[in-house]
Amino acid sequence: MTLRLDLHHGGPPLDFRADLPKGVITALVGPSGSGKTSILRAVAGLLRLKRARIAMGDEVWDDGRLHLRARHRPIGFVPQHYGLFPHMTALGNVETALTHLPAKERRARAESCIALAHVAGLETRYPRELSGGQRQRVALARAIARDPRLLLLDEPFSAVDRSTRKRLYLELRRLHEQLHTTILLVTHDLDEAAQLASHLCLIRHGRLLQQGPTAEVMARPRCEEAARLLDIPNVFEGEIEEGDPAGPFLLWGPHRLRTTGQRPEETGSRQRWAVLPTNVLLARTDKPWGSHLENPVPALVEDVVLMGGDAVVWVRPRGLPEERVQMRLPARAVRRYSVVSGTEVTMCLRAADIVLLRESRP
Repeated sequence: MTLRLDLHHGGPPLDFRADLPKGVITALVGPSGSGKTSILRAVAGLLRLKRARIAMGDEVWDDGRLHLRARHRPIGFVPQHYGLFPHMTALGNVETALTHLPAKERRARAESCIALAHVAGLETRYPRELSGGQRQRVALARAIARDPRLLLLDEPFSAVDRSTRKRLYLELRRLHEQLHTTILLVTHDLDEAAQLASHLCLIRHGRLLQQGPTAEVMARPRCEEAARLLDIPNVFEGEIEEGDPAGPFLLWGPHRLRTTGQRPEETGSRQRWAVLPTNVLLARTDKPWGSHLENPVPALVEDVVLMGGDAVVWVRPRGLPEERVQMRLPARAVRRYSVVSGTEVTMCLRAADIVLLRESRP
C-alpha cells in the first residue's frame, strides 16, 4: 500500500511517505500529537488532503483530485473509543456495517463475525453492559464484517487493563492468521508494536523517521530521533577514523572501537552512535567470561538494579567521566559474578551492534 500525505493546516502537519507491505500488521508508532490518527483518518477517507496519494495496489483512493468516499473504500475501522452505538445491542452494532445485505443474510454474517471475535453469547447486550475488552471485540467484529482489504486500528487496546490487553493481543494475531488482512495499527506502546507487528513505522512531527521489519528497526535506528523514540538510552558521540573494508573505526574518548557494515560520509567527522542495553556485554577484570573480548572498554560499575529475572547495570567508561552506559543482563549472571557498585569491569561492544546514526532530516 502506498501512502503520500501532505497536510499543513487543521492539525499536526503531515509530510508522510510510506509503502506498507500487503497482508501483514504494520504498527504506526509515535508520541501524542505526532499525526498518527490524522494519517489513519486520511487513509479511511475521513480527512481530505489537498496533496495526497493513497493507493492499495492498482486501486487509487486519493490523489488530490480523486477522493474516494469512506463508505466506498474496502476498509474496516476501529476508532480509539470503539464508536459503538449505545442504543444498539452488540448484534445491532455489527449489523450496521451490513446494511447492503438482506436481513437474514445480515444477521447470519453478523453472528459469524461475533463468533470470530470471541463475543458469542453477548449478542443482545448493550455497550454499557459490556466490559472494555468485550466492547473492543464487538468493534472488531463490526470492522471485519465486510471482509475489508485493510483494517485500521486506532489505539485499540488503550482502554483495557493489562491482562485483558494480553488476551486481545493473542486474539488479534489469531484473527490476522485466519483473515490475512492488511492491518494498520496506531499505537504509542513499543512493546505492543513488538508483539503484534511485523512491520514498523516510526513517526514524529508528522513525518516518517524510519520504516522496516519491526525487529530490524528496533535494533538499528537510523537517526538519533528514532533512537530516542525507541527509548534507547545509550546514545553517544565519537569521531570517525578510517578503518578497513569491514567498516570504519570510531574514536570514543581514549577508546578505539571497530564498527562493521556502515559507511559514514567523512573521516574525522563527529559521529553520533548508539548501542542497545541488551547488546552491551560485561566481564569482571578478575573473572573473565570469555577469552575473546570485542571492543573492550574498562569501566566502573556505578549502580545495579534487579528487575525480576533481569538486572539493569550502569557503568562509567574509563576516561569518559561524563558518559554513563546502561546494560541489561541476566540477574543470575550479575549475582554469580558479584557485580555490584564499585566493581571494576570490562565492557564489550560488538562491532555489529554499534549503530552509526545519520542526521535527522529537518
